[in-house]
Amino acid sequence: MVVVAILAAGRGTRMKSHLPKVLHSLGGRSLVERVLESVEPLSPSRRIVIVGYQAEEVKAAMQSIPSLEFVEQTVQLGTGHAIQQLLPHLEGYTGDLLVLNGDLPLVRAQTLKKLLQTHQENHNAATILTAHLPEPKGYGRVFCNGENVVQQIVEDKDCTAAQRQNRRINAGVYCFRWQDLARVLPHLEANNAQKEYYLTDAVTQVGQVMAVDVEDYQEILGINDRLQLAAAYEILQQRVKEKWMIAGVTLIDPNSITIDETVKLHTDVIIEPQTHLRGNTVIQTGSRIGPGTLIENSQLGENVTVQYSVVTDSIVQAKSRIGPYAHLRGQAQVGTGCRVGNFVELKNTKLGDRTNVAHLSYLGDTTTGTKVNIGAGTITANYDGVNKHPTKIGDRTATGSNSVLVAPVTLGDDVYVAAGSAVTEDVPNDSLVIARSRQVVKPGWRKKQKSQE
Repeated sequence: MVVVAILAAGRGTRMKSHLPKVLHSLGGRSLVERVLESVEPLSPSRRIVIVGYQAEEVKAAMQSIPSLEFVEQTVQLGTGHAIQQLLPHLEGYTGDLLVLNGDLPLVRAQTLKKLLQTHQENHNAATILTAHLPEPKGYGRVFCNGENVVQQIVEDKDCTAAQRQNRRINAGVYCFRWQDLARVLPHLEANNAQKEYYLTDAVTQVGQVMAVDVEDYQEILGINDRLQLAAAYEILQQRVKEKWMIAGVTLIDPNSITIDETVKLHTDVIIEPQTHLRGNTVIQTGSRIGPGTLIENSQLGENVTVQYSVVTDSIVQAKSRIGPYAHLRGQAQVGTGCRVGNFVELKNTKLGDRTNVAHLSYLGDTTTGTKVNIGAGTITANYDGVNKHPTKIGDRTATGSNSVLVAPVTLGDDVYVAAGSAVTEDVPNDSLVIARSRQVVKPGWRKKQKSQE
């Protein structure tokens, strides 16, 4: 049995932000949310977040996460002081406590599993995660014997010059036998330069402590400023892109592409340069996306092409072509074998199979049948200043260039709309509708110029 405690009380002054550090976003999710995700495979019996700075804002940001508990550290006096706040909440608990910092978004679940397994198999009082850093400045140093049993932990600010030569650092991830830790916590002292209560002081008092080295030190890189946030994003992106390329996805110029972890790609998808995939996006086999494209929270079928376009919260079925310079949003749905071309915007619109909207059009709150052809410059006037209204277009209907369909309006099957028409009334099946003024030509219209003397 393991309880997880996440330290999330600090302000993070080096972020230079009014937002609590743990709520800063990394790849679409906050830092603390990423830490919570990393512990899920451990199936903890309880998850406790220790909050302090802007506690209510932190709680509100995570209110949708089920069974999450919050403990408040009203005054931030160090990591040891933070864990002291758990004493009344874990009274009588006899299992293990896993402690992580809320700004450790890159740690992998398998690393935490290894830490917990080592802790339990060796019956340790405490087990800590460590790493060998090429540049360990700023991190507490861990000193061990030949069997990885911890002898001493010294914070960076309290290290001597000789101690700073040790590159094994404390990653800020601990697993304790709670009963041993609870016995020590009330007796911690702030005998250090910062006058804070360090959890590392408890580590050396609970009994046998072992260190577990992480294989990839990048996992334990914390986030203290915007530079480190950007560096973490690069690491995260490298992981994601390597995973998809190994799985059979082609990334042309990976350095110019970004992909959220939540995105799902199938084999033989090709992602062109300057393309960004966000949120709960799924792209099926054989599709080619980009260059210069943003896809967010959308589902694309097989053999879809999207060029220089933005697709958000929408669905595009197989063999459809989007772009260049198209915008799909607001639950747009594009059927099979459709074309949505240059400078076309679809909002809350459903296109039937094999429908073409080739260029310069806006369709809002519209439903079309199959094999519809929308002429250049056709728009639906769907907003009356107060409410949005629907437009319905039947199978095989075609609109001429520069047509305006003033909603609410329904066009039947096999309707032809003459170019330049403003259609304000429903049109029955198999009709030609002409809704424009008769052309008038007035010869000699040029204004007579006054004779110049």
